[in-house]
This record gives sequence, structure tokens and C-alpha cells, in this order.
Amino acid sequence: MAEIKRLVFPPGFLWGTATAAHQVEGNNIHSDWWEWEQAGGGTEPSGQACGQYELFSKDFNLIKKLHNNAHRLSLEWARLEPKCGWFDPQEVKHYRKVLSSLKKRGIKTFVTLHHFTNPSWFAQKGGFVKRANLQYFEKYVSYCAKNFGDLVDAWITINEPNMYVGAAYLQGLWPPQKRSLWLSLKVMLNLALAHRRAYQILHQKFTDCQVGAAVSYQSIHPTRKKLINRLLCWVVKFFSNNFFYFLTGKTHDFLGLNYYQNVKISWRIFKLFLSSSEEKIEEEQDDYFSGETTDLGWNIYPRGIHEVVVEAYRKYRKPIFITENGVADSKDTRRKDFIQDHLRWLYEAIKEGIDVRGYFYWTLLDNFEWALGFKPKFGLAKTDYSTLRRNFRPSARFYAEVCQNNAILDL
Repeated sequence: MAEIKRLVFPPGFLWGTATAAHQVEGNNIHSDWWEWEQAGGGTEPSGQACGQYELFSKDFNLIKKLHNNAHRLSLEWARLEPKCGWFDPQEVKHYRKVLSSLKKRGIKTFVTLHHFTNPSWFAQKGGFVKRANLQYFEKYVSYCAKNFGDLVDAWITINEPNMYVGAAYLQGLWPPQKRSLWLSLKVMLNLALAHRRAYQILHQKFTDCQVGAAVSYQSIHPTRKKLINRLLCWVVKFFSNNFFYFLTGKTHDFLGLNYYQNVKISWRIFKLFLSSSEEKIEEEQDDYFSGETTDLGWNIYPRGIHEVVVEAYRKYRKPIFITENGVADSKDTRRKDFIQDHLRWLYEAIKEGIDVRGYFYWTLLDNFEWALGFKPKFGLAKTDYSTLRRNFRPSARFYAEVCQNNAILDL
């Protein structure tokens, strides 16, 4: 019989789940996403979403049942500043209540300032396309620092700037549905500047605060070994994984990495990406692909989480948090193994000296998955959207045991 041993994570390791305001709160009526949905954008409107605006306390009780000691969530700019220059005091009270509720439960708060959505008025002014508009984001950051800083353990300035630019300004899938290489570059440069300024603002207010960003960091490999594919892979890896860090330099106290899948790169795939084609690409089986996929067709490649943390740490020498990692799995047949296999590879990286300090599963409960609507099921808890009841899936018990023990069993 094989020996059973515990893979114990470092003392003080943070275990949590991650959410985003627009995806769970509901009725985010002053945002550009809400406006886009009402005009027919996306698969379906977000509506009441998960109703977390009212039910946050119950959801935080779920977090405690998971034995989490940290939680990642976002503030909704469109709620706090529904009109340009006017911050709603009632929403300030609400978010202080939300953050205080986590702190009272002994849960560390990782707070995202921008998670894809903008106030409608900001979008109407051109959003992040115009550098002059960064003054509005800076005022928002200053306001949040002043009103919530005492309740925040770590700030995440911007979530997935690379994915936001790609989906909204390169492929034209998200609002404002532009397709322009030039606009994509402008927005990325402005988001990088917005991060740098936010970093300065937050540190001016709280000298010892922790500030970073959450970047979608993918495991990227070329199909076959053709020179053109290897060169293209290098280019894609730089612009997808590293460009934002290249632009923002040392303005990170930690690196937030969102890891979901391995991506195959070839010239054909690249052309299909730029054209937003629905053509199906037949996968070639190789060392990077097990053939197992999520409900969304994303490749499941646990070893990739080891690859990305090693790559990022060796490049930037900053502490790392996995700020998102999850699987769309409506039947809950793959989630336990998905979490376990990814954590084993993360443990291997830590053993090798990589400074990984926390893991946040995406997500606590099924929610509104942007242009894909409510169909994808990433949640540890199943959401009944008619009654707003939440019920843990079996995989949640496994994750709760890992969090409680700060360890996984390796059979």
C-alpha cells in the first residue's frame, strides 16, 4: 500500500476564493456593462446576478465554512461614483460594512479597484482610451484609499489588463467592442500608467500597504516545433503575460497571477484570434495537453501553474499570489482533481524556492461570467438563480479540508 504523506504549505499561507462585484452583486445600473447588456450585448443581462449586494453576510459565512483566511473581491466604481465627481455616501457605508464583515470574521481582504467595469459616464468620455481621463481614475483611487484603506490588507489596482484590452479593443467582444491594434496599444499604455499612479497614491496614504495587479498569466507553447511557431509563441508570451509588467516596472509589492489553461500557439491560431473566427481548431495531443477540457473547452493543464509561477518569479523576484484559478464544471466531476492537481504543482514550485504566498480559487459561487452569461459553472457553491439559494458542491468539502489543514494529501 502506498504511503500517504501530507504536502504542507508554508505557515501563514493564504487560502481564499475570488469574486468580482458586477458578477455577483446584481443591478449595477450605472456601469458601462449594464448599459451594454440592456442594448443586447452579451449572451444575457446580469440582472440581479447572485444578489450578493444584499446577501454578502451569508456568503461570508460560506467562506468561513471553507476555512478560508482571505477573500478577494472588488469595489464597484460605478456604484461609488455614479455621476462624475459625486461619490455616493450610502455606497461608501455599504462597502465599509462589507469589508468590516470580512475583518470581523478574521478574513484578510484583497480588494480590486477595477475589474473590467467602468461608470457609464467614464465610458462616454472615452474611458481608458484617453490619457486625460486618468485623472478620474486617480480621484477614485484616492477616494477609496481614504475611505477603505484601514480595512484593506492588499490592493489589486487592475484585474487582467491584458484580457480586458484583448476582449474589448482587439477582438471586439466586450464593450466598447472596438477592433483596433492602435486602440489596444493606447489602452494598455494608459492602464499601465493608471496602475503606476494608483501605486503612488496608495503608498502616499498608507506607506506600508501592499499593492499589485492581477494579470492573466497563461502557460504558452507552440504547436509543433516550427521556427515560425516558436517565434510567434515568444511574441505572444511577451505581450500577453509580460507586457503589463514591462510597462509598470517596480510598482508591484506582489504579483497577482490568474492561471486557467495552457494555450497553443501557431500562425493559424493567431490569425483566427485576430479575426474572432468561430472555426474550430483540432487539438494535437502532445506533452502539454492531457486531452481533458473544461465545460468551456479550455485545456486542463495543471503543470502550467508551476511553469507560470517559476517564470514570473525568476523574471520579477516578487512574492506571488494565485489570484484566480478555477474550472467551469457544471457536474462537479473534475473540480476536486483540478484543484488538487494544480495545488500539487504549486507545492512543487514552493519546494523549489518560489515565493508563493496564497491561492484564491475562482470562484466562491456560480455567477455572471461576462459575455458568456450564467451558463458557465465555476462555483464551489451552486447558485439557484430563481431563489438565490447557495449549496456547496462536493468539491467544496475537499477544498475546505485543504484550507483547514494548510495541506493536501499526496497518495
